[in-house]
Amino acid sequence: MIGTVAKTLQSVRRTCLPRRSDYAGLTRTWRGDLIAGLTVGIVALPLALGFGVTSGLGAAAGLVTAVIAGVLAAVFGGSRFQVSGPTGAMTVVLVPIVAKFGTSAVILVGLLAGLMVIAMALTHWGKLVAYIPWPVVEGFTLGIATIIFLQQLPSALNSPAYKTDNTFWMAVQTAVHANWSAALPALGVTVLVVVVMMISSRLHARLPGSLIAVVLATVLVAVSDLDVSLIGVLPDSLPAPNLSGLPIADVASLVGPALAVAVLCAIESLLSARVADQMGGKGATESTWDPDRELFGQGLATVGSAIFGGMPATGAIARTAVNVRAGAQTRFASIVHAVVLLGVVYLAAPLVGRIPLAALAGVLIMTSVRMVERHAARSVLRSSRSDAALFVLTAVSTVAFDLIFAVEAGLVLAAFFALRQMASRSTSVVTPIEPGIVSLKIDGSLFFAAAPTIFASIAIPDDTRVVILRLKDVHVLDASGAVQMAELIGKIRDRGILVLLKGIQDRHHQQLAEVGVIGAINAPYHWEGSAPVSHVFADLDEAIVFARSSPPDKIDLLRSSST
Repeated sequence: MIGTVAKTLQSVRRTCLPRRSDYAGLTRTWRGDLIAGLTVGIVALPLALGFGVTSGLGAAAGLVTAVIAGVLAAVFGGSRFQVSGPTGAMTVVLVPIVAKFGTSAVILVGLLAGLMVIAMALTHWGKLVAYIPWPVVEGFTLGIATIIFLQQLPSALNSPAYKTDNTFWMAVQTAVHANWSAALPALGVTVLVVVVMMISSRLHARLPGSLIAVVLATVLVAVSDLDVSLIGVLPDSLPAPNLSGLPIADVASLVGPALAVAVLCAIESLLSARVADQMGGKGATESTWDPDRELFGQGLATVGSAIFGGMPATGAIARTAVNVRAGAQTRFASIVHAVVLLGVVYLAAPLVGRIPLAALAGVLIMTSVRMVERHAARSVLRSSRSDAALFVLTAVSTVAFDLIFAVEAGLVLAAFFALRQMASRSTSVVTPIEPGIVSLKIDGSLFFAAAPTIFASIAIPDDTRVVILRLKDVHVLDASGAVQMAELIGKIRDRGILVLLKGIQDRHHQQLAEVGVIGAINAPYHWEGSAPVSHVFADLDEAIVFARSSPPDKIDLLRSSST
């Protein structure tokens, strides 16, 4: 027992804890990392505030999350480029939790979800993200972007959000019941921010368009005294850790939402880290990030954020991409980003509190638009009907239902299409070798979805004495396929036909033996004086020689007795 615990702790230390190599080369790259961290911090400020407001927890919660989770994920995570904090996808999950259980429940959900993600790391779930199909990822991204866009309507129209669990219906009802005369000033601020961000991105890619737009909108509102809602009072320091007042009685009801948060945290963080590795690898053939350590860092970040009153955090794809493009080389850049936001808390909280909510809505609207890569969406839609169906189903499910259901539905449909494609490419071919001897060659995958179609199409000529069943090109074999193969052999033998087996792959031998295929093949014909002989061959020529030597009179006698 003690030895097992010691090995587990050693594994945790080796795979999940920080190491000196994390900052290798920092003496050469610190200037570039510093500039990248400052750039990301400027970009992250309005996003952190906006996602905090949208989630229902408030701007302060978004800022706290960006600081605490940003540092913890940078230090303990598995990617040197990853920037973590509040994200739009997580906001989508949190909104119904806040509506149903209240803001205090989010703290408990964060603790539970963070521990779940840490457990995923310790049980090595990190590599599973590689099995999520690209159309599912793109559809998931489009669905999240749509929800983020719709969530901004209340702030953009300076109207209360319609109470419902469905974001699309909320947006429709908010627009229908909005007081448009009162909404015009806020809508004008939102449009101003969108326009400024579009212009700044065209002038220079590295201009902090969101910050410029928010500053202009804030000054305009202050000077013209427009009647729009502001962020309000923000704390001028980080809150102290506080876990009092948690709704412990609701733990059983919150396990499900916590699991959804944990799965989303894992998926989004791993996808973001994988994209960042590809962007920053500069042609490298080997991955430089550790998926299990990334999960550990993100789980720890979510727990830490919850302790300080923040939101569950994930790796942020947009901010991580900015980090890479700004020249980051080590995780020091992500730490600098969090320090920049910490400086905002202590030095500029009163100014930040005067930012109009409509300005943040404009920033998030542009963020949602930029999340969708149009060329990637077009590529998916044009690639194949199955990929297009996966993309559309995942996107629609994300908006109509929820994120976890969308991923599950996408994976199920992807598995169905993959099985159908494997089955369609599996064939059986009957070829005469010489009079009375035929080759039955099976190619592809012999599993539950393919076997019925393969075996139903087999037609053995009536004058056949020997069938050589060739399995060298069977790449996939499951128990269902093996059982149906045994049944096929039995039916052929019932016609008095000798069956020989050629080319069994070593990995399939035990399975075929367990379900009785080898026994059925080698079962001796009960001819007087005959002895059991192996009818399994590695070489086709040897099988043909054996088929020729089989006494035709005895096989004919067996055929007549079987009928």
